[in-house]
Amino acid sequence: MIVNSGNHYLGALKGNQPNLLKSVKAHFEPKQTHFELSKGHGRIEKRTVSICTQLDGVKPWPGLQTTIRVASERRFKKGGHPCVETDIRYYVASFLESAESFAHRIRGYWGVENKVHYVRDVTQGEDRSRIRMHELPQIFAVARNFALNLYRSNGFCNMAQAQRRCKFGLDFLKHIFRMK
Repeated sequence: MIVNSGNHYLGALKGNQPNLLKSVKAHFEPKQTHFELSKGHGRIEKRTVSICTQLDGVKPWPGLQTTIRVASERRFKKGGHPCVETDIRYYVASFLESAESFAHRIRGYWGVENKVHYVRDVTQGEDRSRIRMHELPQIFAVARNFALNLYRSNGFCNMAQAQRRCKFGLDFLKHIFRMK
């Protein structure tokens, strides 16, 4: 167990722990709140990160010290029409920090998710892959990571664009692999 090994956790509460999630939602009383506003990719996102250290009524959980609520509101245009999406996510942590520190940690996690997992799942189609036999899944995972590293080392920020460019022809592939 994480706590018994002297480490800490910060994890998202989802449907896999429905009773804990239900009790956190029902007994969440913000102790401290941090607001963030970001603009980019054609949208404006407002995030409100609140923490609660009062755990009365919350289902017992090993090492639990803090519950966190992240409320986000995204404004963007879709087909020229303004749209608003709202979302509320809950997290649990085995340590105490400020709402601002938790906001940075959670954003950092999503940075990894967007940079690696999303690219592998969506751009490279890893979840759709039917490769299941022997060592092939690991071999293809290494190949996908190798491709991502090559794209990044050649200055690409958009992995889908890099992948499309590599399909254009052998000359570009030679350039990516630094071949003559």
